[in-house]
Amino acid sequence: MKKYCILLLTLVFLTFPGPHGQAGEQAQDDQETYKSLETFSNVLMLLQQHYVDKVDIHQVIVGAINGMLSSLDPHSSYLEPEDFKELQVETKGSFTGIGIEITVRDGVLTVVSPIEGTPAYKEGIRAGDQIIRINGKLTKNMTLMDAVKKLRGPKGSKVTLSIFRSGWSELRDFTLVRAEIPLHSVKSMILEPGFVYIRITNFQASTTRDFRKALRNAAKKGEIKGLVLDLRNNPGGLLDQAVKVADVFIDKGVIVSTRGRDPEQDMVFEAHRDSDAFQFPIIVLVNEGSASASEIVAGALQDHGRAIILGTVTFGKGSVQTVIPMPDGAGLRLTTARYYTPSGESIQARGIKPDVEIPFVPPVENVDQNKRKNFWTVREKDLPHHFKNGGEDQKEEMSQEDKDLQKAREKLQKDNQLRTALIILKSLQIAAKNKVLAD
Repeated sequence: MKKYCILLLTLVFLTFPGPHGQAGEQAQDDQETYKSLETFSNVLMLLQQHYVDKVDIHQVIVGAINGMLSSLDPHSSYLEPEDFKELQVETKGSFTGIGIEITVRDGVLTVVSPIEGTPAYKEGIRAGDQIIRINGKLTKNMTLMDAVKKLRGPKGSKVTLSIFRSGWSELRDFTLVRAEIPLHSVKSMILEPGFVYIRITNFQASTTRDFRKALRNAAKKGEIKGLVLDLRNNPGGLLDQAVKVADVFIDKGVIVSTRGRDPEQDMVFEAHRDSDAFQFPIIVLVNEGSASASEIVAGALQDHGRAIILGTVTFGKGSVQTVIPMPDGAGLRLTTARYYTPSGESIQARGIKPDVEIPFVPPVENVDQNKRKNFWTVREKDLPHHFKNGGEDQKEEMSQEDKDLQKAREKLQKDNQLRTALIILKSLQIAAKNKVLAD
């Protein structure tokens, strides 16, 4: 049994059949394989002898491997040594690019999700956008790794994407300036006293550690009455981190299971009782950009009744990719299993259906919200000759806590899904309190 590491999603064990595996069927498969390899060898020889230009054998072989893998599914690919090193860095450090996760859907290069705070996110690239050209070159028949190479580049350099979006009648060009894409995947803030917001942008090696730290820091400021866990536009990442984040809130039972071709490779990830007892209610925000590992967390919390899922149906990437190191330093990124939620459902191409389905409504742009608010409301302080509070005329500098709350109010004002999540959490708290009083 051989152990292969890095993973896009998890570490798995793979076994390969011996040369004399299940006699009849295996012998027939071997015969077919040898016949096909002979055909390949003949084609390669003819290319070398008769093609109009001198053939780069390495390039042709790599192209053949990528063609073979792309015929299987959009997520399997061959990583040359340089690409394999980049993938290792991507899960541990940072990289330079525009900050999007991409896939091939129906033969078209498609955005799974932009990473929050990156050039792609700031310029308005959305989940589901189709990338038709990169720097003027058509992406049709372009492999994922070739596309990734074209999207990445030196910090400060530019790349132009020709995008088609549902509802548009023509392509639109987006010129993005590449930047360093940090891998700080956890961001948090206090929405209101007792109500915490934590956003996970993707799942990397330090995600669970940073997530627990954010919870502890919030608890130091007072009792946590409710949590909004934002997984919108989270393209996924490491499976073990997704499992550990879900495990923070689930005491027992299955979090996720994976099933491959060989039953011996099937894996079940179960929850463990945590030393920290987090019993507060949770709302998980998801959308069409929530994929893979983020769908694992949402599905586990939903099936265990530990959270209310709010937003829109998720992306639906329910497969596990394992990166197998090759002897020459290259890597083979191979789809090895499907994963299943605790209820046994596969979300492949279906996604996680929210308990409360609410589409995101973009805020009205170029409107002075303060003027708009004052137009509709009149308060005591707005009346002429009103009685003044003793400290009304004293202009004190806002504390850091007040500044943070002001920032949270501004975020809530622009995000209808987040506002709804907070309303639900506060309603649950009121309902629980009233039940105690009634008892």
